[in-house]
Amino acid sequence: MPEATYLDANELVINMGPQHPATHGVLRVKLRLDGERVLGTECIIGYLHRGVEKIAENRTYVQFAPYVDRMDYVAAVTNGMGYCEAVEKLMGVELPPRAQYTRMILAELQRIASHLLWLGTHALDIGAMTPVFYTFREREEILKIFENYCGARLTTHAFRIGGLQYDLYDGFEKDATKFCDYLLPKIDEYEELLSTNRIWMNRTKKVGVLSGKDAIALGVTGPVLRGSGVKWDIRKVQPYEAYDKVEFEIPTGQNGDTYDRYIVRIQEMRQSVRIIRQSVERLAPGPIFGKVGKVIKPPAAEVYHSIEAPKGELGYFVVSDGSTHPYRVRVRPPSFVNLEALDIMSRGHLVADIVAIIGTLDIVLGEVDR
Repeated sequence: MPEATYLDANELVINMGPQHPATHGVLRVKLRLDGERVLGTECIIGYLHRGVEKIAENRTYVQFAPYVDRMDYVAAVTNGMGYCEAVEKLMGVELPPRAQYTRMILAELQRIASHLLWLGTHALDIGAMTPVFYTFREREEILKIFENYCGARLTTHAFRIGGLQYDLYDGFEKDATKFCDYLLPKIDEYEELLSTNRIWMNRTKKVGVLSGKDAIALGVTGPVLRGSGVKWDIRKVQPYEAYDKVEFEIPTGQNGDTYDRYIVRIQEMRQSVRIIRQSVERLAPGPIFGKVGKVIKPPAAEVYHSIEAPKGELGYFVVSDGSTHPYRVRVRPPSFVNLEALDIMSRGHLVADIVAIIGTLDIVLGEVDR
């Protein structure tokens, strides 16, 4: 009888999402369960697919730039920086120092904003309500700086191919420095709330363990890779802008679990503050645009360029046929690649741990699906 077959089954397949608050977007995960124990997972994506890469072929280089802001929509600044740098590399354009340091300040502010959003929502997923109010309070101060600079808060279109959209507003340096002074004690507060909290530790330690070897094999990057003990940061190993001229450390974990990835992101926010302060000190009056023509028309060639986005390696492969429209644009989004690690990280854990593991990957489905 069908009922007997069902009741005698050792394996149960259920759907988690795509309408689920803890999947951080329209992610559908098919869970294979033995009771509450996870035997395996399969991610089904595409619910937010908008054909961003194909759209690039029907837009000029300049027209396509705002589209990338909508991929990882909580880290629009770094999306735009990666794309602009890829086209600039294709054209052989070098930016003046003022443009480089301004880009770095805005990118590191965006990294902090992304990590704050991650920390608040991740803690909320696990059951801690207080951190989300704290982290959104600090993130609001960053969004105010973005709004003062270019009028946008979320999908912040801050840069142009060849330089900056606008020069800095009066008081920008003061606002950035003031925010750094304001943030550091707040990060200490987050750690007081969570780092030694027994519930937090029970929900994160030894949960979602990913070894450095497995992380490298899966192509995982960003805080997830560094949480597994691999000291890899594109800002250090393949410097862009002026990252080779500022001092900062690469935080790494030891156990490769959810707790280590939390610590890595906490430390990264402190390192971003260091970079912002050094960049502000080196801001000097000068041009904000490199030598580019009014019409962006790269020579026929192809280029791959990647940056260290808040979630990992964000790469752009751009092919030019010598016209004003890119022949092909391919994006290597960190969220998409990191999501591949979910299965290996989830096996053997309970259903409730899946929420913590998806959260620790810090995915955005706009970037996964594109």
